[in-house]
Amino acid sequence: MKKLILIAVLALGIASVAAAQPRAIGARLGWGFEASYQHTLGNDFVEADLGLFTNSLNVAAVYDFMIAQPAWTDRGEWGFYAGPGAALGVGLWGNNGFNLAAAGQVGLEYTFWFPLQLSFDVRAQLGYTFGHAFYFGIGPALSVRYRF
Repeated sequence: MKKLILIAVLALGIASVAAAQPRAIGARLGWGFEASYQHTLGNDFVEADLGLFTNSLNVAAVYDFMIAQPAWTDRGEWGFYAGPGAALGVGLWGNNGFNLAAAGQVGLEYTFWFPLQLSFDVRAQLGYTFGHAFYFGIGPALSVRYRF
């Protein structure tokens, strides 16, 4: 019985800590359209994106370090971030290549005093498309997310 109570208390504690972390969901618009999710971990955050580009489907995950949070306004929060990540992709519509890439991202975000977050970032990817060749891509994007 003691073990069951201990497991229940631990599960409840872990769930409450996970639920207390701010998250955001929205869209990232750049060279393609990406559904975007952010999960805050302390001062930093993890960003996961699922994107559809002209001829490929791409999944990227980036661990962003919050470099600075300047107090430029009385309301809302600014944040300057950068971090490494990875990306996987598969070609569509005649482009049958599978790709694997290392990614890097740097950006600036603003979270309003209501649950809206805007960010502008640049993500670079260096990877290999199996059966084809190495590639390098870099592109800016504007993100709009609902923060909860």
